[in-house]
Formats: sequence, structure tokens, C-alpha cells
Amino acid sequence: MRIGVAGVGKLGEYHTGLLKEIASASPDVDFSGVFDLNPERAQEICRKYGVASFPSIDGMSAACDAVVVATTTSSHFAISKQLLEAGVNLFIEKPITATLEEADELIRLEQAKGLTIQVGHIERFNPALLAVEPYIGEPMYIQAERLSGFSRRVTDVSVVLDLMIHDIDLVLSLIKSDIRSIAASGVKVFSNELDMATARIEFVNGAIANVTASRLSRSRLRKLRFFGRNPKSYASLDFTTGKSEVFRLVRPDQLSSKNPIRNFASKKILEQFGEIQESLEGMALDYVSPEVPKVNALKVELEHFIGSLRNGLPAAVTSAEGRKALMVAGRITEEIRKNTANLD
Repeated sequence: MRIGVAGVGKLGEYHTGLLKEIASASPDVDFSGVFDLNPERAQEICRKYGVASFPSIDGMSAACDAVVVATTTSSHFAISKQLLEAGVNLFIEKPITATLEEADELIRLEQAKGLTIQVGHIERFNPALLAVEPYIGEPMYIQAERLSGFSRRVTDVSVVLDLMIHDIDLVLSLIKSDIRSIAASGVKVFSNELDMATARIEFVNGAIANVTASRLSRSRLRKLRFFGRNPKSYASLDFTTGKSEVFRLVRPDQLSSKNPIRNFASKKILEQFGEIQESLEGMALDYVSPEVPKVNALKVELEHFIGSLRNGLPAAVTSAEGRKALMVAGRITEEIRKNTANLD
């Protein structure tokens, strides 16, 4: 399998280094090279990683079976369409495209050519999330916060498509229900696009998600909290530190640990929440802080993409799922636009 990277900015360079590692450990994977509109940047990466550089997308498509598209969002469509028309499978960094019409055209080509598109929603592979998923049941309320500093690299898109879309995708993957309504607000500060946004998404099954994103913060924050049922539970995830905790209401015989010392320590943690134990009516409040392995989520994501092509399996995050996240992001942006217009 011959694979390359289109767009070798900061993120594309990460992809290049990881794909070189994967190729060196996989006899059936060959890293073919990179393409970038800036030839000086392409040559810099070539020298640094010892890879070839293609002078054009046509040259890349002739030499690759699969390509990672890590260019700016505004260029995803044109580059991806050209590669798909040439019969190349794609890993497209999030968001899949800038518009739904563009996403629909890529999906049409994917199906017509019998190819695979995987969308780079990396948080699906975050080990903190994977560690708690077996314990959380059915989420009914999600609160997501994603704060970051300002970067000129992504000023071609709003904070909704830059940061919030990560959590939009997570919410859609965790809550298995259609959307009933969306309310949102946001503001432009240092760019011509939204720099801060917050949205409330209500689902037909009664679930609610409050999602906030900002690129005007002095510190990075990536947190997800959710309350669930079956069993009743509360989970807190810190995607930056990797720490995750789950509190579940279960029968005493369903406690996750039979170790009395660990259960005593858990009880002390639960006491910090007040007099919860006295109102459990025969149930037990289980505290779980699962071990979170130290893994490179981007590398795991790429390995899933390669594995899906190798074994003829669906992508871990399909083009349809990427489109759905983009659709919700568009609805949020439109709600903000309408609310802003009403203030003028």
C-alpha cells in the first residue's frame, strides 16, 4: 500500500513522521512522499524525514493508493476531488470540507469509485474516552469545553469548524438520537470568523448537549462531562491530562472493585460530594478511575485507516459521519448568524 501526505504544515508534518514509523514497521506499507503548495516547505520536510516530494497532485495520485489530506479546510474539496477522481483512498483531516455541497460531491465520488474516505476526528481515539466508555451507559446530558490560544494557521475557518467540531462529532457518536433543536451564540474578536461559540443541542430522546469552544484562551482546556442512565452515572474526562473518572449507581454486587482498601479510598472520594450515600436506597455508588494507556491517538487513527484499506472494512469515522458533524456545525453557525443579525 503506497501512502502519501498532501499538505505538510504543522499537522501534515505530524502525519508524515507517524506514517514513516508505521511504514518502517509494516512490510506492506510504503510511504511514497509529500505534496505542498509551498515547494520550499515541501523540500524542508523531504530533507528532515528523507522522503520524496511530488510536484503536483497528479504526480501524487499516480504514485499513491491512499493520501492523507492535511491542507487548509478551504482547500480540502478541490484536492480531495482530484485524488478521488484518480482512484485514491483518502484520510481527510476534520472537517471533511467547508460546505455540505462539497461533502456530498466527495461522498458521491467515493461511492462511484468504490473508495474509502476516513475523516480525521481524532477524539474518537482519545484513550481517556475509550477507557470510560464501558462504564457510562446512555448519556443524557453532555457538557463539553474546548479552549485554545489563537493561531493564524486556522483563521480561514470559524472556531466552530476549527475546535467545536471535535466535540460535535463526539456528541453525535455518543447520543444515538435525532436532533430536535439547536440554540447558539458566538462572537468574532481577532479574526473575520467566529473566535468563540457556545451551542445547546437538544435531541428527540430528551438528551441535551452544551458545547463551548474558544480560541481566545491563555491556557488549553479539553474537558467532557456527561450524565447518563442505564446505569445512572456521571463521568468527567480531561483530554489534556488523560484523567477520567466515572461515578455509577449500581447494586452492591456490581461494584467494579472487590478490593476493600480501594473501596475505602473510593468512599472517601465520594464523601466530597456531600451526603449522597444516605439517599441511595440500597444501591451503591461506584467510583471508577480507569487506567488510561499512554498512546498516540493520531498514530492509532492512521493505523485504523490503513487497517480498513488492508482488510476491506468500513472507515472508523466514515464520510457520512464527517458530513453529519459538518451539518450540525453549519446549523450552529447559522443560528449564531441569525442571533447576531437580530442585534444589529
